[in-house]
Amino acid sequence: MHVLLKRAFDLLFSGLLLVVLSPVLAGIAMAIRLTSRGPAIFRQERAGKNGRSFQFYKFRTLRLDVDPFGPSPKSGDDPRLTRVGKFLRESSLDELPQLVNILRGDMSLVGPRPLYMSQVAEWNQRQRKRLLVKPGVTGLAQVSGRGVLTQEEKLELDVKYVEQAGPGLDARILLATFARVLARKGIYEKRYSQAECTRGQARPEPGGNVSRGE
Repeated sequence: MHVLLKRAFDLLFSGLLLVVLSPVLAGIAMAIRLTSRGPAIFRQERAGKNGRSFQFYKFRTLRLDVDPFGPSPKSGDDPRLTRVGKFLRESSLDELPQLVNILRGDMSLVGPRPLYMSQVAEWNQRQRKRLLVKPGVTGLAQVSGRGVLTQEEKLELDVKYVEQAGPGLDARILLATFARVLARKGIYEKRYSQAECTRGQARPEPGGNVSRGE
């Protein structure tokens, strides 16, 4: 029953937002095209429910000549970010195209963030439990620290979400998401993994940030 109710809410909420925000979406797309070379929408293959791949959408925030699989920006001063891209990331407006992913059934409003297909092979059996549900635009890891958490901490919170999933938890995550977006907390990743914290040196990411993509 929870799955059916969640899908109905996803369809209603995402469909309504796409209609209401259509002028905003068009304006953002135009701003990206006018201020930087390349498409407005960034597309990439991500791992969905049960490990099935799907095309993930977001507004492009990085320059076109940047490796999309490189380390996630650690601050708004990262030269790879476009002027518009910096604003979009810090306001979380870059995630709006994922409303289309929700309508298509690839994603849900709430769930573990969709990760790169290459990252799945690195997870242990417990961490793979995050694939039992659809990925989400926001999730427990995003409202529990987001960029200040390590990869391992985010994965553990994703599994915790799967084990405790229900309407009440989803509602709390959505409310906390709105609060964090307004406060603009934890936007940029501080460190990728616990190993990086131990060694005190950067580790190249195999597929980008755990919580964010491009």
